[in-house]
Amino acid sequence: MEATLPAVAEELLREIKKAFQETSHVPDELLLALKFIFGSSAVAALDLVDQHSVSRVVSPSGRAVYQVLGSSGKVYTCYAACHFCTCPAFAFSVLRKNDSLLCKHLLAVYLSQAAGVCQELSVSDQHLASILLEEEEG
Repeated sequence: MEATLPAVAEELLREIKKAFQETSHVPDELLLALKFIFGSSAVAALDLVDQHSVSRVVSPSGRAVYQVLGSSGKVYTCYAACHFCTCPAFAFSVLRKNDSLLCKHLLAVYLSQAAGVCQELSVSDQHLASILLEEEEG
């Protein structure tokens, strides 16, 4: 079962995807709504998308995760289906304090999906397993 974001956030991401598909850009009113709903994470996430920092890592088995090269140079693994990121900001602001819906890395994943600019990397099942195990150990 997939987790869902609040309806307003889901609808905004759908509108951004639709606008980008139709015009290849996001109108200012949707960017303002993005900033209103996601706060300072929105600008940082857009910057990550502009820098092509989001990769979808796929294995032959069909399993996939996203990796985002953060502004600090560290790579974070994001699980879009359950809205989870391995970064410290997600653990603190989203899970512990509950004052944010998403971190900038996870929002960058959704925005790169909407814009169709997510890089895709094919790896072996063993490599994907090692990515997941690295995160578990870290």
